[in-house]
Amino acid sequence: MTDNILTLAQKHLRVDTQLNKLIDAIPMDTPHPNTSSDVYLVLMDSIVSQQLSVKAANTIFNRFCDLFPDRYPKPELVLALDNEVMRSVGLSYQKAGYIKNVATFALENDFLTKDWSVMSDDDIVEYLVSIKGVGKWTVQMLLMFSLGRTDIFPIDDLGIQNGMIKLYNISETGKALKQKMVEFAAPWSPYRTFACRYIWKYKDSMPNL
Repeated sequence: MTDNILTLAQKHLRVDTQLNKLIDAIPMDTPHPNTSSDVYLVLMDSIVSQQLSVKAANTIFNRFCDLFPDRYPKPELVLALDNEVMRSVGLSYQKAGYIKNVATFALENDFLTKDWSVMSDDDIVEYLVSIKGVGKWTVQMLLMFSLGRTDIFPIDDLGIQNGMIKLYNISETGKALKQKMVEFAAPWSPYRTFACRYIWKYKDSMPNL
C-alpha cells in the first residue's frame, strides 16, 4: 500500500457520512505490509496467539522458534517434534496439533514457494481454511496485514461488529446485524480494509463525532 492508495481510499470512503467523520477525527498511518510475507510462519504465529495476550503469545512463539536451527520451524522439523517438547514451551496439545497441521499442509502443497499474488482473496481464504485449526478470521487478518489486500471485510470480528453498532446505531442482532453490516459496507468496496482500520480505531477510542 502506498500513500497514494491511502489517499484514494479516504476520498472513496468519504461518501459515507459517518466514515467521513472518522477520517477527519482519527489519524491514520499508511500501512506497509510485506506483500512477500512468509504466510507459513504467519499462520503458525497466529495459531500460537489465539486467546492469548500479545505479550504471552510473543513469549511462547519465541520459545517455539528457539527449538529450531536458525529459529525457523521448517515443516519437516516441526513434524519430527514430540508433542511434549512443544508443550514445554507453552503450547497446548490442541495448538501443537494445529501447528503440525500447518506443517503437513505446507509439505503436501509446496506451500513455502507459493505465489500468493496470483490468487484472489476468496481463493486464499478457501485454500487456507482447509487446514484444521485455521479459521476464516485468521486468514482475513493475514490478507489485511501481511499480504496487503485492500478490500477485506471481517464481518465476524467483534471489534468491527461493536464499532459499526455504535457508529451506525444498529439495533439488530445475529443474522440481521450481519445483513445490516453488509449493507453499510457495500459502498466501501474496493477499500473495505481501510474502513475497517478506521472502525477498529474508533471502537478503541470512541471519539466524539
